[in-house]
Amino acid sequence: MASTPTLAQRFSDRPEGSKLLIPYLMAGAEDSWLESIEAVIDAGADAVEVGLPFSDPIIDGKTIEDAGNRSLARGTTAPDVLAALGARQWGAPLIVMTYYNVIAHLGHERFAGLASEAGVSATIIPDLSLEEIDPWAEVADGSGISTVMLVAPSSSPERTQRISDRSRGFVYAVARMGVTGERAEIGDEVSQVVAKIAPTTSLPVCVGIGVSTPEQARQVTRVADGVVVGSALVRRLSEGAGPEGAASFVGSLRSAIDA
Repeated sequence: MASTPTLAQRFSDRPEGSKLLIPYLMAGAEDSWLESIEAVIDAGADAVEVGLPFSDPIIDGKTIEDAGNRSLARGTTAPDVLAALGARQWGAPLIVMTYYNVIAHLGHERFAGLASEAGVSATIIPDLSLEEIDPWAEVADGSGISTVMLVAPSSSPERTQRISDRSRGFVYAVARMGVTGERAEIGDEVSQVVAKIAPTTSLPVCVGIGVSTPEQARQVTRVADGVVVGSALVRRLSEGAGPEGAASFVGSLRSAIDA
């Protein structure tokens, strides 16, 4: 198994008061996707969210959907991605983001086994609800894989508590209702959803969906423990930025939230 730190190890080792930075990229969308993971880790990512492509990504906007379609057209499969991840050692935890059909197709035990062998520390499965999560999450818990769960701005206080109780690694605070994508500004929903989650958990609360610029990342981490940035990085990679461009962008995010 690849010697990759877990979320718990990385998060507990961070300096007190520092904020978490988690960039997202799509596996297989470019030839250099593995090198891009290495580049963003070197640029200061605390963990990397790696997307597995799926044909019907209900929470993803056009940028990530297009990247997933490119990856599928190149023949990318979940087992191939996990094997490629497991063939390298990584300096930060890996989080796999995918849809439940990908896991169901392989079966809970097989997917969890492949992910564990690859050194994957956590999964995010946005279309698997709280009411449906237990069969997968119990297998994941037994395999040492954290199941990160999402809290939406519309989630009730009671549901927020239940989601926080079931979440592992961190709680993902959805910045705004809707699909992923770059946004011109971050609204008041961020502060409200973080304030709703914070009393329910001792886990870090990380905000994603719509965070697009260093300034927005800094704004978010004034109230949250960390930030997830996806579409803005995926767009740069799709435009040919490559690992160097990915590192430059993630470095600018790191500098902004550390300022």
